[in-house]
Amino acid sequence: MASTISTSPLHLLPSTTISRPSIPPPAVIALRRRVARLVVRATATVIPTIEKADAETVHRLKNRYFEKIVPALSEEFGYTNVHEVPKLEKIVVNCGMGDASQNKKGLESVIGELARITGQKPVKTTAKNAVANFKIREGQTVGVMITLRKNLMYSFLDRLINLALPRVRDFQGVNPNSFDGNGNFSMGFREQSVFPEISYDAFGTQRGMDVCISTTAGTDKEAYRLLALMGMPFKEGTTGPTVAPKKKKKRFDPKKGKGGS
Repeated sequence: MASTISTSPLHLLPSTTISRPSIPPPAVIALRRRVARLVVRATATVIPTIEKADAETVHRLKNRYFEKIVPALSEEFGYTNVHEVPKLEKIVVNCGMGDASQNKKGLESVIGELARITGQKPVKTTAKNAVANFKIREGQTVGVMITLRKNLMYSFLDRLINLALPRVRDFQGVNPNSFDGNGNFSMGFREQSVFPEISYDAFGTQRGMDVCISTTAGTDKEAYRLLALMGMPFKEGTTGPTVAPKKKKKRFDPKKGKGGS
């Protein structure tokens, strides 16, 4: 009796289990799309403010100051001595942390992030007076700060202007009225993730930071021109800081019982 042989090739194939591809939940898909839109928006708004010839130059902002900015300021303001030209004195980076005493890991994380951003280890700042309402004792750690000078100062300002500020969400330019009247400029960041040294995946709690740029300029106009020539992206259509008129204080009138003119 002749044996029947199956002509179907299925018996020749090894038995395999076919697994369905895992589909991420809708929340993960929406988050990925949002991150992709933010990355596209950030890369589209980056405007290079340096020349190609200076791209590989060490301390390019410092060299640019002595080679181009000093002659331009001397011609504009009529300085007769090179020492009269305004220059950067120091840059202070401050990060407040009210829960530093209860959150030791968070304090060490902030110290590490600021050290990577600036290239210098920050120091802890302590409270000078005790405030009972905020549960702060005298001498308690309330934040960290860094004072940058010389080469580190120019290097940090270069990365601040060309890398950090273009990555700020919905960036419309720096406010030119943030001068203090003595040639010092202050600005704040809501989060440190705008700096490329901070990884987005390893970024934890959002903590703001303040940056104060101290110059030797005698007036705000001179300091404005110094920072503008260095590449600081001030708001479009502004020519310098505008001082708002001071409101006239009302004097107390004992007859009327309220402030009079």
